[in-house]
Amino acid sequence: MDGIIPLYKERGMTSFDCVSRLRRILHTKKIGHSGTLDPSVDGVLPICVGSATKVVPYLMASGKNYQGELLVGEATTTEDLDGEVIAAQPVTDEIPAAAIQEQMATLTGKITQIPPMYSAVKVKGKRLYEYARAGETVERPVRHVTVDKFELLGSKYDPTVKQQRICFNVVCSKGTYVRTLVVELAKRLGYLGTMSWLTRLASGGFTLDQTLSLTDVQDAVTAGTINHYLYPLDYALHDYPAVDLTDTQWRAVQNGGWLKPAELATDAVELVLKYNKQVKALYHLDQQQGAYKPTKMFSTK
Repeated sequence: MDGIIPLYKERGMTSFDCVSRLRRILHTKKIGHSGTLDPSVDGVLPICVGSATKVVPYLMASGKNYQGELLVGEATTTEDLDGEVIAAQPVTDEIPAAAIQEQMATLTGKITQIPPMYSAVKVKGKRLYEYARAGETVERPVRHVTVDKFELLGSKYDPTVKQQRICFNVVCSKGTYVRTLVVELAKRLGYLGTMSWLTRLASGGFTLDQTLSLTDVQDAVTAGTINHYLYPLDYALHDYPAVDLTDTQWRAVQNGGWLKPAELATDAVELVLKYNKQVKALYHLDQQQGAYKPTKMFSTK
């Protein structure tokens, strides 16, 4: 079984939980996901099965779209509601929408982030959350990410508890910590903040309306229709131009051979090579050699 399943990850499950369940449902060990979602986050989690695991990096490289909520007036250990409340700060007056949008604009474009201590980033061979759980601190690497869009969807102030909830939409590059982004937004507004919920609307070119739940996958396997829901490797590579190989070219590619631009009638920097309508490889143009060379081989059969 080979292909990509756009899975809907439920809240309360880790991404690894989803992979483990699918290994049992699909009766295969060769499964990987393209982009971890925290247990409290739901939404799109593209799953690669069989030979499709080779395109995981290309799915991860695509942008992601999230919708969520920032709770202003409270801080937690994890920057979301999974952690313990460590501080509170009353929001004495409603924060105007214009002020929120102004600060959102300052967090749009290329920005730097420091991953939260409760995250899966590795430092000196250990996950940051392992240090955090042990009560240890460690210097964290700076990340450079891109926020293409950070929009205000709505805001509600509660004068009784003196907190404000800000609903947002964000489109960003891989590696972006949305909880860190919104906590920074609260800080720029002059308050403490924590992310109260988050849903991933799109990832790897898949949207929420394309997803299957674990129950849906189980039902499809039972009905013998799971292949109808598997997306081909092509889906992860649709941004690259594609060339159909001749028999002679395919024999060369099977052995990692180079191809001249004139043979392929293209000058693209990177391109997908197909044979018999099946994706076989990703090649790139080596300007010095004047030839296309293998970037990634997906199949030699």
